[in-house]
Amino acid sequence: MANMLEVKGLQKSFGELDVLKDITFDVAQGEVVAVIGPSGSGKSTLLRCLTQLERADGGTVSVCGEPMLTAEGYRDTKTLHQIRLKTGLVFQNFNLFPHMSVLRNITEAPTVVLKTDKAQAQARAKELLKKMGLEAKADAYPCELSGGQQQRVSIARALALSPEILFFDEPTSALDPELTGEILAVIKELAAEGMTMVIVTHEMAFARDVADRVIFMEHGVIVEQGAPSQLFGDSASDRVKQFLARFNG
Repeated sequence: MANMLEVKGLQKSFGELDVLKDITFDVAQGEVVAVIGPSGSGKSTLLRCLTQLERADGGTVSVCGEPMLTAEGYRDTKTLHQIRLKTGLVFQNFNLFPHMSVLRNITEAPTVVLKTDKAQAQARAKELLKKMGLEAKADAYPCELSGGQQQRVSIARALALSPEILFFDEPTSALDPELTGEILAVIKELAAEGMTMVIVTHEMAFARDVADRVIFMEHGVIVEQGAPSQLFGDSASDRVKQFLARFNG
């Protein structure tokens, strides 16, 4: 399988603080990679660099075979825009437009960015809402939805641009435990359909059961990566064992 994402030696600092230090990993087509680790380990910054919300300080990144960041620096603006359209990002706090209906939240980017015909964009949005179990909420506003419903709308919004790879930044951290399950079910369904995903998560059971590979980060480095059975069952790292001790019981 071709690699959808190739990251080599990625570095990012904020002033004196080195947040990412020599991060290297690949993601194959259709693979689900969970990124776990303590708070402050650089997980969210990693996603922000991969989706161009932050500019990295060094290393190389290729998305869907297209170099985004090379040893010489970032590509030109037009190329970066084309690469950005291949990725989708679901935030932990939904980031929906409060003044727009659910339907318009989903159709806004396809019509404005991709210049998709309005009727076509609405048909696609309704199809995605049905997939999320929210077809009756098309005309509702975000404030009228539960947290779980808002997060499902934000997943539909990301899917509306037909990304090749989907990134999730702790998609359940702002939700009650009851609502967490409905989001994890949506992500499981996407995984079953072969969507390539990188998911930063604190949900250890989800990482173990859904991911093809788990990456453990701490202090801006990858401490260990491998199959869930390896990290959760027989990790070579004492730090990973310590982190997962409470979960493994």
